[in-house]
Amino acid sequence: MTRQALVEQIAKKKSFLCIGLDTDPALLPAHLKSLDNPVLEFNRQIIEATKDLCVAYKPNTAFYEAQGAKGWETLEETAKLLPSEHFKIADAKRADIGNTASQYARAFFEKMNFDAVTVAPYMGSDSVKPFLEFPGKWAIVLAMTSNPGSEDFQFTTTDFGSPLFQKVMEKAQRWGTPENMMFVTGATHPTRFAELRRIAPEHFFLVPGVGAQGGDLYQVCQHGLGYQLGLLVNSSRGILYAGSGEDFAEKAREAALEIQQHMAHIIGQILR
Repeated sequence: MTRQALVEQIAKKKSFLCIGLDTDPALLPAHLKSLDNPVLEFNRQIIEATKDLCVAYKPNTAFYEAQGAKGWETLEETAKLLPSEHFKIADAKRADIGNTASQYARAFFEKMNFDAVTVAPYMGSDSVKPFLEFPGKWAIVLAMTSNPGSEDFQFTTTDFGSPLFQKVMEKAQRWGTPENMMFVTGATHPTRFAELRRIAPEHFFLVPGVGAQGGDLYQVCQHGLGYQLGLLVNSSRGILYAGSGEDFAEKAREAALEIQQHMAHIIGQILR
């Protein structure tokens, strides 16, 4: 998907919501568990209930890999369920030497037709550049994540007096462009977003941590809005598990709608 196509979807739906399909078999509604593939059916109903409210879906591959071969099949089938107009992210956090990174890229871009893959930049340029060699595809580089352990390394001061995440973002922008690279920036550090925008004014940010992890949508937007809005805000557990009964998809829709309405308000303020 091109950046322009993504921007058009945001404007059309008045939403920059990304829904994380982090589907945990242990948390599925009881009435699905007797099915041959309860995870796939859960995903199908979530997608059908929310597809008009979001612009992106983000399966976290760990929840599928943990189920072995059948889990990979479920991930492939889930990818097929995602509507073509949505931005499809494989949240795989891959990183390896160049020839291995190329195989990871082929797996997600060619075999499962994802638009983007999250990648870890610790190994440097040759672990990221292979993901940037596919036209219309994106690398989403981990920069400032939402987990408590992010401070162990990402906020460490470099010899130049800046935090490590700044060095990562500055260096990574030499490898890709705002047309094929985003950054993961956690919502649990909202006041840092003004700093992030100074570093990368034109790149999209994928923002986890809103909802269950405590991030605040309005704070993120206050500090982090950029060129062509520039944000994809992810919610996973807060939507997926808004309900636990037979009406789980309806409850998920209600949770997604609430976020989308806040986003529509924010977009309306921008366009005034």
